[in-house]
Amino acid sequence: MYRSRLEGKLDENTLEFLSSISDDFQIAKYDILGSQAHTLMLLENKIITKIEAQKILGALEKLKKVKFSAKSEAEDIHELIESLVIKKAGKEAGGKMHTARSRNDQVTLDMRMKIRDDVNNICFCLTEVISTLVQLSEKHQNTIMPLYTHLQQAQVGLFSHFLLAYADALFRDLDRFYVAYGRINESPLGAGPVGGTSIPIDRQLTAKMLGFKGLIENSIDATSSRDFVAEYVGNSSILMTNLSRMAEDFIIWSTSEFSFIELSDKFTSTSSVMPQKKNPDILELIRGKTAQVIGYQMAILSNLKGLPSGYNRDLQQIKVSIGPTTTIVISSLLVINSLLQTMTINEKKLRQAIDEGFSISLDVAEHLVRKGVPFRVSHKIVGHLVQLAANSNKSLTQLSISEVKETIPTNEIDVKELYQIIQTTTPESSLQTRRSQGSSGKSEQQRMISERRRKIQAYATGTRKRTNEVSEAIENLENNLKTLIKNKT
Repeated sequence: MYRSRLEGKLDENTLEFLSSISDDFQIAKYDILGSQAHTLMLLENKIITKIEAQKILGALEKLKKVKFSAKSEAEDIHELIESLVIKKAGKEAGGKMHTARSRNDQVTLDMRMKIRDDVNNICFCLTEVISTLVQLSEKHQNTIMPLYTHLQQAQVGLFSHFLLAYADALFRDLDRFYVAYGRINESPLGAGPVGGTSIPIDRQLTAKMLGFKGLIENSIDATSSRDFVAEYVGNSSILMTNLSRMAEDFIIWSTSEFSFIELSDKFTSTSSVMPQKKNPDILELIRGKTAQVIGYQMAILSNLKGLPSGYNRDLQQIKVSIGPTTTIVISSLLVINSLLQTMTINEKKLRQAIDEGFSISLDVAEHLVRKGVPFRVSHKIVGHLVQLAANSNKSLTQLSISEVKETIPTNEIDVKELYQIIQTTTPESSLQTRRSQGSSGKSEQQRMISERRRKIQAYATGTRKRTNEVSEAIENLENNLKTLIKNKT
């Protein structure tokens, strides 16, 4: 249909190579809505007649119920929809639908509308996962566990603190999507191929009808920029990386060697030959799919880095990443939320790991610091104590007063006082004395949980408001269409 200058049809292999139809089904409904808004704007500005508009809009409305086939001579969904409109409405009317626009502003409009919806859906899913993490945190404020660095026991902590760490990471992901929405929610429609149009259109009107807050004003920028896709997939990559880190922790902790948690049977699988196996396949797939999303991000940036200004066909390959990225992100959030709600925490095993290790060592050292001992001195003393206990296969509290005396290099510290500090330093006392903001201290857990509940509510309210604004704009558009089509004469 677009080969006005060129002779003959495209070679079959060439058409298959050029075509993006199979990737375009995800944006078909947005292309129809965009075409309807554009047609109403053309009518409003007396660029087409009411009868012509009614024919075009009627044809477009019928296409909303059509299941498009990948077997088409059209290069993309835009050409296919226009050809079907012309077939239904006639060339005299249908041929005017494309007035004052280009496939270049069409495709970026459709992508922005889809990503706008996807961002809101992801924000809703993120608030659900964060809410589950916070609820679990509230439940496990007294569940003592070891905290790790280098996969070695580091300090005494609380399971609530561990969960809140991921909640906070996901809050940052939520904020990235939430803020990016404003940059995505701007209309490029009416920018034309690259330099605008001489026809007196109203770009603000179409933007308003489609629920956009403003315009991508510069016509070159509107048609050739894809940074909004790079930002969307980039935010998705960071989110998936955080989910992958969480998955890795749970994979390790669900092993028989750790047994800190047990995953529900609903989120595990078994071996084809080893009947005892309970494999964390869901979590492993989150790790694997994270690599896939990161790959999409690399592909987008590699595509964009060398393009000259204006539209280039290379940009067609960027929309390939949108649908799969959204599917992976939303499905990962849904399954991780259900997994969190159903997993069992082995509190006894967590406590046993603490009792068998030396996680209270820093607390003993800091107790000495509060007595006026320089930290480097206390660090050395406690280090010697740990070495002695490890060599003797004892815990710190099992050391005798004579063994404690052996570790003190000078007479600077009272042996009896040090021995008493060791005996009275427990995981519970450690968590009671931990006071720094954001620490594993018990009082801090209550404060952080309360604050994060308020944040969840604020984001959920804002996302609902944005979703409703778009829904209301589209609903108003469709009501206007129905009235106009119904009054067809």
